[in-house]
Amino acid sequence: MEAIKKGLRAKTPGLFRALRSSRDALDRLRQLPGRELHPWWQDSKQRIAKYQDRYLGERCFVIGNGPSLQKTDLSLLEDEYTFGMNRIYLAFQDWGFQTTFLVSVNDLVVEQCREDFRELDLPKFFSWRSHDLLYPRERPDNQSHFLYTTYTGAKFNSRIRSRFWEGATVTYVCLQLAFCMGFSEVILIGVDHSFDTKGKANQTVVSRGDDPNHFSPHYFGKGFRWQLPDLDTSEIAYRMAQKFYTNSGRKILDATVGGNLDIFPKVDYQDLFS
Repeated sequence: MEAIKKGLRAKTPGLFRALRSSRDALDRLRQLPGRELHPWWQDSKQRIAKYQDRYLGERCFVIGNGPSLQKTDLSLLEDEYTFGMNRIYLAFQDWGFQTTFLVSVNDLVVEQCREDFRELDLPKFFSWRSHDLLYPRERPDNQSHFLYTTYTGAKFNSRIRSRFWEGATVTYVCLQLAFCMGFSEVILIGVDHSFDTKGKANQTVVSRGDDPNHFSPHYFGKGFRWQLPDLDTSEIAYRMAQKFYTNSGRKILDATVGGNLDIFPKVDYQDLFS
């Protein structure tokens, strides 16, 4: 039976994509009442609405967590609007400042770092899917905002209270958030788009020692559970973002030192502050 399914899938890929999309849409429809009727979701929707188009015409930096951050002068960003992701807070003490926003939508990261996330005093954005992991007992603080994100249903979202496709990387969620907030120029740094650890995309692994893939060896240190990257899907998402920004008269620039991503125009990081 499985061989027959694979044969049909190979001959009619468009049909299978349509069926999968329909199934995903039905799953999202079934989840709708539980989310929309939840008091935490309603509260978050009201608070998050203030960010729509709030920074029209401004520029911002989306800070990835790659090793190239060690070669980047982050002190230049202290007075800039910045998006940090996942465990970027490990660098805050060294920098002497924290990012403007923090975004994390991966369930494994949220589950293992929830205590750290709860202590951060800055606007934080999480996937609604992990709200009970982050706050299993107490009510969320007013700095925590929930986004409706999904693994499937590829799209670029321009309305902050609508659905975000994750695109296999939290960086893509940040690019959508930045657009929703009105930023006209988004600059990527630390998005190396390469990993020393190899394996099947999205496979969950456990770190056996220091982390070679991020700016700190403690980022996904020994014993941390994480998912291997899906760079191919990420590139699909990045191309969608590039097209949407360009068609809207906005731009995404890549100032990552030595990065391997070749989708966005490259700029010299130091020149941005001339």
